[in-house]
Amino acid sequence: MRVPLSWLREYVDLPAGETGRDVQAKLVSAGLEVETVEQLGAGLKGPLVVGRVLAIETLEGFKKPIRYCQVDVGQANGTGEPQNIICGAINFAVGDKVVVSLPGAVLPGGFAISARKTYGKVSEGMICSAAELGMSDDHEGIIVLPPEYEVGTDAIEPLELVDEVLDIAVTPDRGYCLSLRGIAREVATAYGLPLRDPALLDVPAPNAHGYPVQVADRIGCDRFTARTVTGLDPEAHSPIWLQRRLQKAGMRPVSLAVDITNYVMLELGQPLHAYDRSRVSGTIGVRRAEPGEKFTTLDGTKRVLDAEDLVITDDNGPIGLAGVMGGANTEIADAQADPETGAVQGTTEVVVEAAHFDAVSIARTARRHKLSSEASRRFERGVDPEAASAAAQRTVDLLVLLAGGTAEAGVTEIVAPSAPHTITVAADHPDKVAGLAYGRETVVRRLQQVGCDVYGADTLTVTVPSWRPDLRDPNDLAEEVIRLEGYENLPSTLPRPPAGRGLTERQRLHRRVGRALAGAGYVEALNYPFIGEEVLDQLGLAADDPRRDMVRLVNPLSDAEPALRTTMLPGLLAALRRNDGRGTRDLALFETGLVFRATGDEPPAISLPVDHRPSDEEIAELNAALPSQPRRAAVVLAGAREQSGWWGKDTPVSWADAVEAGRIVARAAGVELIVRQDQQDPWHPGRCAALLAVVDGQEILVGNAGELHPRVTKALGLPERTCAMEIELDRLERAAPGPVQAPHVSTFPVATQDVALVVDASVAAADVEAALRAGAGELLESLRLFDVFTGEQLGEGKKSLAYALRFRAPDRTLTAEDASAARDAAIAAAVERTGAVLRGA
Repeated sequence: MRVPLSWLREYVDLPAGETGRDVQAKLVSAGLEVETVEQLGAGLKGPLVVGRVLAIETLEGFKKPIRYCQVDVGQANGTGEPQNIICGAINFAVGDKVVVSLPGAVLPGGFAISARKTYGKVSEGMICSAAELGMSDDHEGIIVLPPEYEVGTDAIEPLELVDEVLDIAVTPDRGYCLSLRGIAREVATAYGLPLRDPALLDVPAPNAHGYPVQVADRIGCDRFTARTVTGLDPEAHSPIWLQRRLQKAGMRPVSLAVDITNYVMLELGQPLHAYDRSRVSGTIGVRRAEPGEKFTTLDGTKRVLDAEDLVITDDNGPIGLAGVMGGANTEIADAQADPETGAVQGTTEVVVEAAHFDAVSIARTARRHKLSSEASRRFERGVDPEAASAAAQRTVDLLVLLAGGTAEAGVTEIVAPSAPHTITVAADHPDKVAGLAYGRETVVRRLQQVGCDVYGADTLTVTVPSWRPDLRDPNDLAEEVIRLEGYENLPSTLPRPPAGRGLTERQRLHRRVGRALAGAGYVEALNYPFIGEEVLDQLGLAADDPRRDMVRLVNPLSDAEPALRTTMLPGLLAALRRNDGRGTRDLALFETGLVFRATGDEPPAISLPVDHRPSDEEIAELNAALPSQPRRAAVVLAGAREQSGWWGKDTPVSWADAVEAGRIVARAAGVELIVRQDQQDPWHPGRCAALLAVVDGQEILVGNAGELHPRVTKALGLPERTCAMEIELDRLERAAPGPVQAPHVSTFPVATQDVALVVDASVAAADVEAALRAGAGELLESLRLFDVFTGEQLGEGKKSLAYALRFRAPDRTLTAEDASAARDAAIAAAVERTGAVLRGA
């Protein structure tokens, strides 16, 4: 919202020396975000005067029109003689009043004016356009002033070229600040000065003689005011002061009737629309659109309406998209001269609409049609419904004053019954929120300054003003008191955490996993937890896969991702693809977080109270409505695991690296994983591992790892041989024996024994490893599979697994006999459980 300081002073008597920077500081202290204070006319220096064109000579022989003009500037040049000025604009004629910058003047931007020879003539100054004076970006032609301006007088003041404009970023909850009325109220409160409310007008009572209006949807439109003005002069133009205020506020002057509605909207915050009465057929109505109904808006776009769109209609159909934009079929016509008679034709009768529409409906319509307008911005943030009649009256007054119209006596006003919103709040509630003792008198005074009616002693009954729909509960009122008293006055205190509370075991595990993966060379990538059906199709998930049972959002950020993730792979794979596309080929990314798995049995969520702490039963009921949210860790890999160099070729990543990532996570939880072959989407069926852990004596699946299916990498645009791992941390935590203990470092030497066992090809290495561990006993420190061999020497359907076993005793040095006995016991257990045969025996 752009607010000219000169316009603001009409409603608040600011001290004479108060600058825009001073007002900015006051508003920022009151909680408004004033982004900049623009200095209009900075560096402007006269003489800049009103001139009258006496003669025009068109110079020939140039590529563009060049005119040599004689301009009367009175005594402003010190001689009284006409100024000879070269000008390239053609939108003025002899006798027109123009703005002339004489030699010695300096225009905005440091552009100095002097007499100089150009196009074979001496130009003694410049006839100015709006762009050259910093009034707007219009370069089309020079400024033609109304005839009442006196020749030779200073043009800086009447054109309001010097001013300060505050650019305020209005948050969605402060819609009343999208008007001079709202900002003036904040300024008056900040300075402790009275406000001249521009909405306090004498408005005639509604009667039966107004323009006929029928509102079919009283929820979407709870107030509709219509006024009619006839006898408008089609040749009337917006006066300079009106154009300048619109320009300073960031709007472009169009025509008198449109400029007046825009001006009143900026002044009072109430969007209005003016219809050409001769183009409106019958009764004006408000209803929901018919599905598929078509309508052309003022911007010339033909739109297909939705059944939820609120429209303004006449007997022929829609004439406006309510609260967003009017229709081209009832647009105010520009003044045009009749080619036969020369008479000027244009709009001479208008119907003024001032209505109040449902904020949610307007916001959805504007978003649905991608049509954000000044009107929709205000309606969706909340407009004062009580200001509609005053805004209509203000518009009528200006049309009568500036366009010579006549206001008809008929007044139409349709109002749906409603009561003001009332809040009950303890007088010391703001004190408790802020941690300061404001006292009842301060609380009441500040709420009254906001516009509330306050009654009561220890418990206050507060009636919220109509222009503050954002004030809904006691905390909103506390915020008003605190901001007006000054956020800078709040004490800076550190919260005191209760003793004896630290991280939960779940939080510790989360941190250990992150540190372990980062230490292994993975880079953390945080992604949005949103997915859509398309990425699940690209992952090749079956129709009955439980990962397709998603929790859908009511108001998603993107229609392409309307649900919460059921797997962490889509976000990580998208990050990998994005980095690979930007030239980073060797990638190892990880993420830890929640996934969301709906069962379909969740009850509807309840609304918790805000005036007191919810009970344990209410919290339990709310938690029961939530979907399951298991915590997971996932990694994705592509490219080379080890770089190439003088030491040799690079080592590409493989499914084994993904499996090792799972083991890294499990070790951080103090769990030894069991790895078996598996077949699970989206992994390659021959290169997919199931990661299992033992919980209460039972093996449970905690995750999967391996190489992604080629169809998946192609569908997602990923590098070939991309690998991934996803594991559930909550299940790992259940499998953990307890808090992770620091390892004991023995001072005694290790004894290493190697063993190679021949087993059937169908026997899993994990089963052989488990048997060796069980047989080796307490002396076994670690066990590692270092070779897998198949060949004719072993026979058909056989394979050889070679393990390195490390033995160590905590209290002595092992003898060769001790190590051999432990090794033999391990082999015996493997033979008994898996049918293994010692190779070479």
